[in-house]
Amino acid sequence: MKAKDLREKSIDDLHELETAAARQVFDLRFKNYTNRLDDTSSIRTTRRELARIRTVLGEIERDKLNAPNSEAK
Repeated sequence: MKAKDLREKSIDDLHELETAAARQVFDLRFKNYTNRLDDTSSIRTTRRELARIRTVLGEIERDKLNAPNSEAK
């Protein structure tokens, strides 16, 4: 999923996606460790998706923190 698509989602949806992606990364790493994972590149793509989600959440949080400060000045 692209960052543009993620920015259109609500914060609750992003938190759910973050939880699901983190769990998927854990499962994929566990499968890789036990030699049950065929496509090891899926770990990388899932980690990048998780990072993308966390980046968008961070942007939203920074915007919330900076918005009241910019109005007061």
